[in-house]
Amino acid sequence: MQIKFERNTAPKPKPDQTKLGFGNYFTDHMFVMKYDETEGWHNAGIVPYGPFCLDPAAMCLHYGQEVFEGMKAYYGSDGKVRLFRPEENIARLNASNERLCIPQLDEAFVLRAIEELVNVDRDWIPTQDGTSLYIRPFVFAVDPYVGVRPANQYIFAVILSPVGAYYPEGLNPVSIFVEQEYVRAVRGGTGMAKAGGNYAATLKAQGIAKQKGYTQVLWLDGIERKYIEEVGTMNVFFVIGDEIITPELSGSILPGITRKSCIELLRNKGYNVVERALALEEVLQAVASGQLKESFGTGTAAVISPVGALACGEEVITINSGKTGEISQWLYDELTGIQWGKIADQYGWTKVIG
Repeated sequence: MQIKFERNTAPKPKPDQTKLGFGNYFTDHMFVMKYDETEGWHNAGIVPYGPFCLDPAAMCLHYGQEVFEGMKAYYGSDGKVRLFRPEENIARLNASNERLCIPQLDEAFVLRAIEELVNVDRDWIPTQDGTSLYIRPFVFAVDPYVGVRPANQYIFAVILSPVGAYYPEGLNPVSIFVEQEYVRAVRGGTGMAKAGGNYAATLKAQGIAKQKGYTQVLWLDGIERKYIEEVGTMNVFFVIGDEIITPELSGSILPGITRKSCIELLRNKGYNVVERALALEEVLQAVASGQLKESFGTGTAAVISPVGALACGEEVITINSGKTGEISQWLYDELTGIQWGKIADQYGWTKVIG
C-alpha cells in the first residue's frame, strides 16, 4: 500500500523543550488509514494534524471499541533517531485488536508508516536530556450505528507528541496508594489489552489517591482483592530478599514492553527474577521482616519509576528510606542508555530510522 503525503502548510511553533510535560503538544502531521469490510485497510496517508469528523452515532462513542499503543522515538547524542522495540508494541496492538474484535493490521506496514511519520516531523524530536517523541498509534470504530456488535468501519491513526518526564518527580521515588475498594480489571476481561476503557475504570480511584497526595494507584486483583497486579500506568516489581518479584501475566495485567525488557536485563545480569502471584500481605510481611529492599514501576512513559512510599489503608510504608534503589537506578541507566544510543545495544532492541 502506498502512503500518500499532504504537507501541513501552516506549521506550528515548537514548544520550549524545558517545559514540555507529557502529552501537551502535538506535531504538524499525523498518519491516518481507514477500514471497511469491502476494501479492508486502505487510503493510507500522512496528513496535517487536525480533528476527525465523526457521526454522532459513531460506535466508538457508544461502545468503546478502541485500542491504542504508546512508544517513543529518541534523539541520540550521535544524531541518530531510534525506536525502542517497535515490533513488540505493534504486535501488542494486534493482540488488543484481537480481544476487541478489531481487524488485524499488517505489522510491517504499520512500522513503515510510523517511521515515515517520524521522519516527516523529525524536527519535532526534542534533544534535551530526558526528552523524547511520544508515538501514539490508535484504532477506533466509526460505523454510524447504535447497536451492540463489532463495527464494520474503523480508523487507524498515529499522532506524535514531544514529551519530558511523565511524573513530576522524574526518577525520584513516587508515592503509591493501594486501592482496596475499586478494581481495574478481572481475568477474562480486557485487562491484557491496551484499551481506553481500562483506563477510564481507573480514574475514580486515581482521583481519590491524588486528593490524598499520592502519585498513582496500586491495583489488586478483582476477585479476591488480595494479589498485587499493576500500577495505573506501569507494571510493578518488588525486591524481596534475593528475589525480584513481579506479578505474573494472568490475563488482567498489561504485558508491558518495558517490563519484558527489564526482566531480560535483570536475568542477563544474574538477578533472580520471579514472575508469580504476589499477595499484598506478603509485601507487608517483607516490610516487617526487613526483607523488602526496593520497589519500582516500569512503563514506556516513565521508563523506571522507583516507589518510595506505599499507603495501605491508614498505614504508610516507606521503602528504601524513600530513596532510589540500586536496582532501579541501574535499570534506568541501562534502558535509557540503550534508547538514547549512549551504550551499545547488545540485544538488537533499537531501530535507527531516517
